[in-house]
Amino acid sequence: MVKTTELYLRNIIFGISDSLVSTVGLLAGIDAAGTPRQAILLTGIVYAFVEAFSMAVGSFLSEQSAEEYEVKGEAAGTGPFTAGVVMFLSFILASFIPIVPYLIFGLTAALWYSIGFSLVALLIVGMISARIVHVKLWSHAVKMMLLGGAAIVIGVIVGKFVRAA
Repeated sequence: MVKTTELYLRNIIFGISDSLVSTVGLLAGIDAAGTPRQAILLTGIVYAFVEAFSMAVGSFLSEQSAEEYEVKGEAAGTGPFTAGVVMFLSFILASFIPIVPYLIFGLTAALWYSIGFSLVALLIVGMISARIVHVKLWSHAVKMMLLGGAAIVIGVIVGKFVRAA
């Protein structure tokens, strides 16, 4: 059975990294498509809440299933519920890192700040998780940042492609 600390750590890291990667990728893509700032903000905020809830439900259901499998029946623990709450909070809080620049800056600057802040946050989360699990700090952190950067590139390519269509 997974220890409670491992369960929450997994949900925090997954929630933050998935939020940063998917939210900045989405925002970069719709920004690259020439979408007005108000629509980018609306899309980002709606996405953040819907996806945070979706991730929380997924975490709850998967953890509950794993717990039920372990005990061969009904699971009575609060672990799955708490894991879902941790996932929701991690996702929603991290999603505002790429959204906030669109509240503060003009579109061109907002895109670059959104990308920059998200990549730095991914690097920091990678460093923290590397420290916790005792793996190579920089290689783990840079890998997390580069994989997140790939989502940004995909978002921009799709946004440019759709704009041109």
